[in-house]
Amino acid sequence: MTKRAALQLGVHLGQQNAPMADMALLWKRFDDVVDWISVWDHLYEAPPNGGKTPHFEAVATLGALAAVTSQARIGCLMFCAPFRNPAVLAKSCVAIDHISGGRFEPGFGAGWHEPEFRAHGYDFPSTGVRFDMLTDAFEIITGMLGPAATTTHRGEHFSVDDVTCVPGPLNGSMPLWAGGRGPKRTPAIAARYCSGWNVPYVDPVEYRRLNQQLDAACEAIGRDPATLERSINLAFHMGADRASADTELQRIIDQWGPETAARVTGGALTGLADDVLERIGAYRDAGADLVNVALRLPVDDDALEMYLTDVVPQARTAWPS
Repeated sequence: MTKRAALQLGVHLGQQNAPMADMALLWKRFDDVVDWISVWDHLYEAPPNGGKTPHFEAVATLGALAAVTSQARIGCLMFCAPFRNPAVLAKSCVAIDHISGGRFEPGFGAGWHEPEFRAHGYDFPSTGVRFDMLTDAFEIITGMLGPAATTTHRGEHFSVDDVTCVPGPLNGSMPLWAGGRGPKRTPAIAARYCSGWNVPYVDPVEYRRLNQQLDAACEAIGRDPATLERSINLAFHMGADRASADTELQRIIDQWGPETAARVTGGALTGLADDVLERIGAYRDAGADLVNVALRLPVDDDALEMYLTDVVPQARTAWPS
């Protein structure tokens, strides 16, 4: 049996509801502790609030993240393929990669939040069409970030003609990610194009089932499933004490509404430090190589400090390999 790599731990911080300077301070704080730091690619806030919450665009934010950190892998979960010309996005990824010293690992998805599409002048086609756009994007981006001198791709939605990408990735290649819980096209895309796969906010039972789908997609094209890194984003709602833990549970209901709250809780870290460690272990057993806490500011700083100084070291000791 192939020995698994040590469990990695990360932070996925939505770039909203805080000044850029405050987020930079958090990134620096995380950089000394965790293995991974990522942002998302929304044009509006999440949970949705009609575009009224202060929110920063992803490419520019990633340049800042790359510049103020030096150790953690950095990523975007996920760039929305319909938002940008993929050839231009590939060039942006190279710039971010060089700023970071070769630590950038971008992810790409089909997008889902119709209001931000409409508000910014984008059509919101069917899910199938958006995945066709994503496939076109992967063909172009993998070509441009690969060893070929030029890339040509004639797709239904995006095309390039003998395009170059100089300089390429700093280390000669760049790990790419896909994400989502789709049953067919998402696993197939991850298996074909990517080094890693991520899904947010599912419980351990569902996470195991999705990993089995990925295994099957890899095996269908002759790829060793162990070569595809698996990660999970979990909403961060732990507390430093019982009272604050109960407050965080109520916060989920207030943010998402009672009906969605049960689903969010299923994909969240709640309770106290021991509860969180047990939950991380359940995801490790279900196939996770990387567990990210997903933060939406403001966050309980006492709980966050406990996570970084108590939970993270204990998790590293519990799952070293």
